[in-house]
Amino acid sequence: MTGQGAMVLTGRAALEASGSVAAEDEIAIGGFERVMGPNGEAQYFARDLVEAFRLLEQHYEYSYVVPGERGPRRVATSDPPTRSICAAPYPSAARPDGEPFAAIGDLFDPRVNPDRKQPFAMRALLGAVIDTDGGHLERWSAMTGAETAIVWDARIGGFPVCLVGIESRDVAREGEPPPDGPERWNAGTLFPLASKKVARALDAASGNRPVVVLANLSGFDGSPESMRRRQLEHGAEIARAVVGFDGPLLFLVVSRYHGGAYVVFSRALNGSLRAAAIEGSFASVIGGGPAAAAVFDREIRARALADPRAAALRAAGAPRDAIEAAEARALAEEQARFAARFDAVHTVERALRVGSLEAIVAARDVRAHLVAQLEAALA
Repeated sequence: MTGQGAMVLTGRAALEASGSVAAEDEIAIGGFERVMGPNGEAQYFARDLVEAFRLLEQHYEYSYVVPGERGPRRVATSDPPTRSICAAPYPSAARPDGEPFAAIGDLFDPRVNPDRKQPFAMRALLGAVIDTDGGHLERWSAMTGAETAIVWDARIGGFPVCLVGIESRDVAREGEPPPDGPERWNAGTLFPLASKKVARALDAASGNRPVVVLANLSGFDGSPESMRRRQLEHGAEIARAVVGFDGPLLFLVVSRYHGGAYVVFSRALNGSLRAAAIEGSFASVIGGGPAAAAVFDREIRARALADPRAAALRAAGAPRDAIEAAEARALAEEQARFAARFDAVHTVERALRVGSLEAIVAARDVRAHLVAQLEAALA
């Protein structure tokens, strides 16, 4: 859409004549800035018709299929498939919150990013994976409430792909958040409209070009706000899109892979889905922290109450607040120990053994792995 365009069902004058709710003009009813960009019905914004034409040309570079062929043609690239993403610089502009990364390889370095819990800019990783001479085009970038899902059209090894990433740092929300929802869009989490965006991306690429998902995904948000906004329905739409997807579907875990995401991107849903993980990642239905706080809470609390420091204070008749403080410290320590043991068991190596993943890839070999998978699938 351009700034002067509007998509309306009924014009302003007709709405007012029928006693319905109108606005000052058609752009206020269905223009990009206030309506069609934030609600995701408009995929791109163009300043004028010349820019709109360029966007269309760029879109066809990634999606046009010559009649009689199976999909968009692979193009020559000077970027070798064997290029390591680790050497790519982590943009300084991507570090407003002080992430300690100088290069993309730091994201996967256990000394810099232990347990893969440091926030990072997913777009920096996406930019390191795609061909350096292929550019990219982002879809639905103005969709409000869907900021944690990133959808790019790009090339990897010369192959046009739809590239999906999950933002891995918290994102500020617009306006005043409701009291029963998160104050920020949390990193690695799918919210209702982000789930909708991912499902739409899969549907849009189905039968046309491969989809590559780079996942740092702790699951779906389960707050009352998200449930009220049909989180279950939109999350199920991802599973439906995976089931019906026609073409190569590559899923790569880059940090963590927990919760409902473990279900909707299951290899059992589509035989074309190829799931792998970067070394040192974690994969399980629930993460160690939530498991300690919820699933094994009774056992951990019993251990904390038996802590000798708290027991000694109780035996000595210490003040109640001192005892409670000691018990709280013991509980936090027990939860941390249990979470570490849980995550140490539920590694990607275990996911590989039980069949949830097909391969474990070194970070330096990510491009080589993805290109080899695309070549095999499209041969």
